[in-house]
Amino acid sequence: MSPLFSLGQSLLLALDPERAHNLTIKTLEMGIYPSCRVPDDARLRQTLCGLEFPNPIGIAPGFDKNAKVATALLDMGFGFVEVGTLTPRPQSGNETPRVFRSIEDRAVVNRLGFNNEGQAAALARLRKGVPGIVGVNLGVNKTSDDRIADYVEGVAQMAPVASYLTVNISSPNTPGLRDLQAPKELAALLTKIEETCRALPGRRPPLFVKLAPDLADADLPEIVGIIQGSGADGIIVSNTTLARTGLTDRALVAEQGGLSGRPLFARSTRMLGRVYKLTAGTMPLIGVGGIDSAEAALAKIEAGASLIQIYTGMVFEGPNLIDRIKRRLVQAVSEAHANSLAPLIGRRAEEWAIKILQEDAE
Repeated sequence: MSPLFSLGQSLLLALDPERAHNLTIKTLEMGIYPSCRVPDDARLRQTLCGLEFPNPIGIAPGFDKNAKVATALLDMGFGFVEVGTLTPRPQSGNETPRVFRSIEDRAVVNRLGFNNEGQAAALARLRKGVPGIVGVNLGVNKTSDDRIADYVEGVAQMAPVASYLTVNISSPNTPGLRDLQAPKELAALLTKIEETCRALPGRRPPLFVKLAPDLADADLPEIVGIIQGSGADGIIVSNTTLARTGLTDRALVAEQGGLSGRPLFARSTRMLGRVYKLTAGTMPLIGVGGIDSAEAALAKIEAGASLIQIYTGMVFEGPNLIDRIKRRLVQAVSEAHANSLAPLIGRRAEEWAIKILQEDAE
């Protein structure tokens, strides 16, 4: 990364977090960003759910909420972009301030509440075309009387422009949303969504379900089994957490909302290993949570992720994190005497699945 962008990163960290994010989106819209001019190493390519991923690194939803800068992000070197979370109708989200960061903990707490311009605005932008894989993360309006209907509407509206769709039932910032992860509710939701997908007039995009890292271990087998039997194509592990384990910043501990960043890494990666074991490696998994280094990215792959997503890590490390991850993954493939990531995926899932977390040991 050039000295100019290093300076820009420092300036952004000096600003209010939400203001810094909005400024970043504006600069990307203006074309001010470091573009990737070197083709990805062929060993990083994968075909999953019929989609050709040039590399496994994606940007997590929440960054490009309104599908304004997907092309710029792909040009920076991401292998795919997930936009949203998008709700059927525009909504402003929760009151500000609602995003808080700790540089010392490499962590962020947010309680944004699905603030976005609505699906129609994003649909118009994506219809213009994006040269790469763009997933669409779907949510519900806070005031909705029928949340399943909101998801069904999102699937029907966004399917024509989505490389894949994500059903986000795991945000902690919309009251009651996580209740949809309960087995009975989840089964009803996914049944309705699958009916909608079968009725689509055109291509059916692959469907991913995004889970919270706070699910009880005892509940996970049934939940994963329902997803596997629903027609869904993959699982995203995980969203932000309500736990505060690993935080030293007392001000951040006191803030309500979902925690992301380095303190989430162990919790989300342990869950990833468990989900990989429960699926016996038969479903593509996207690993998210606490990736702020090349080694953390490799650990997600080894725990069972075919793809990974970053966001908070880039807040603190800057866009050169993308290239650092690529170089480490290529090195790991070479060390394994392989020609793809396949032998690395899940090779340490068992270790992560049985890992004792700090709060378990206390």
